[in-house]
Amino acid sequence: MGQPPHGQQGHGQAPQGYAHAQPAQGYGQGHVYPQGPQGHAYPQGPQGYAQGPQGYAQGPQGHAYPQAPQGYAQAPQGYAQAPQGYAQGRQGHAYPQAPQGYAQGRQGHAYAHHHAGYPAAVRRFDPDRRLRIAGLWLWAIGLIAGAVLNVLFTLLGVIESGGSMLSAMLVGALFAFPPLVLYLFVPMIIDRYDPEPWWCLLMAFLWGALAATGFSILINTGVHIGVSSNFGEPAGELVSASVSAPFAEELFKGLGVFGFFYFLRREFDGIVDGIIYATFCALGFAAVENVLYYARASMQGSDVLAGTFVLRGVFTPWLHPLFTSMTGIGFGLARESSKTWVRAAAPIGGYLLGVALHAVWNFLPTALGRAMGDIFMPWLLLWLCFVASFFGIIVALVIRKGWVIRDHLRDEVALGMLTQDELELVCSPIGRLRCTLGWRGATGRSFIRAGARLALSKWHTARALQARNRTLSADFIGPLRQEIAQLRQELLARAPR
Repeated sequence: MGQPPHGQQGHGQAPQGYAHAQPAQGYGQGHVYPQGPQGHAYPQGPQGYAQGPQGYAQGPQGHAYPQAPQGYAQAPQGYAQAPQGYAQGRQGHAYPQAPQGYAQGRQGHAYAHHHAGYPAAVRRFDPDRRLRIAGLWLWAIGLIAGAVLNVLFTLLGVIESGGSMLSAMLVGALFAFPPLVLYLFVPMIIDRYDPEPWWCLLMAFLWGALAATGFSILINTGVHIGVSSNFGEPAGELVSASVSAPFAEELFKGLGVFGFFYFLRREFDGIVDGIIYATFCALGFAAVENVLYYARASMQGSDVLAGTFVLRGVFTPWLHPLFTSMTGIGFGLARESSKTWVRAAAPIGGYLLGVALHAVWNFLPTALGRAMGDIFMPWLLLWLCFVASFFGIIVALVIRKGWVIRDHLRDEVALGMLTQDELELVCSPIGRLRCTLGWRGATGRSFIRAGARLALSKWHTARALQARNRTLSADFIGPLRQEIAQLRQELLARAPR
């Protein structure tokens, strides 16, 4: 927090000419401050660092500083000038500007107001709090509006059917919702290294189930009525299924992914996260949509209902996640890239690719009608192979994410912030399971999450600094290290003797 990036990943020994600083306002006496330019103060170190522990260099006046690993003494190329959004410090060093809720230090340094007595309870800070609150309000408004639209169209369907649609929808719900236990379990198992918070996944699912379905029904019904009244019922069915549905449904499902990308950036790290959020949005959408399909099928007979369930619930439950994941990949690429054109083009390109896949899937059955039966099995087999290949790509991306976490925690081991065993625990694909079944429990799972978040925050910060961009990820590095130190103390206290 507020340290000049004079070493790789923001670490390293103080360069020549750096003097020990006096504490800035809001910092107590007797705490540890890394060396900085004359007159600059930096956030305090943990209590008890007066004597240098193993791997720490002895600083002036009895203070301890982490030793820099080999190659950390020199600043990486491009650190001399402050990137956009950073304050210019002395001797050409760049310092992040203070986010909201942070005190502004001298020469553009930001200091977090936190409790003294580290490693006491770490107070979580939220530099993008207003943005998160705005996103929560928009999510709630969209959810309420979508729910109202769903209720209105359901009531219209019940009235039009003379009441028989209501009991049919109950049957449809019994077929649509129980399989979700299995469907939702799959993406949670895949994302092993840095699983998304349950409340984020719930928000994504509810957005797809209520908001995306409500607005899509409104648009698709309007297009169907408009085209049918002018060009006939077959044309209305074809246009609404092959044009309106792909564009509208992928748009509103994609807005859910965009919400996490823009309003909850700390919970959105890259391609894997984009796929996970897109999958949960799409599964929520598909569950509500399947209620309608199963309800209509049940009104035509049990054999039609059984065939519809096998097709939609067994063979093709992952088509909606596949389509929407294209948008998720686009936002993931935008999150990982520092190039402006990629950040603008990738989400649009992903959305259009998802629309194209959705349109192709809907077009042939609608256009061919009963003639589709002659080519249906080869067509279905082709799509199943496509989905299987996509799952393979997801697994490869998750493995890549694990490598990123390991690469950006190695220097924490060299600095003494983590032990090698702790690194292996954080990077283990079954680390969370080991904690759940072992003595570490929920504290161990929190330790793994904090370690993964630290690595990913450093990853984003390194790429942002390389491209001279501003990122909030740098603001999380210091507090996450404090959280890891606190969790380690808790784990040591409960470790078996």
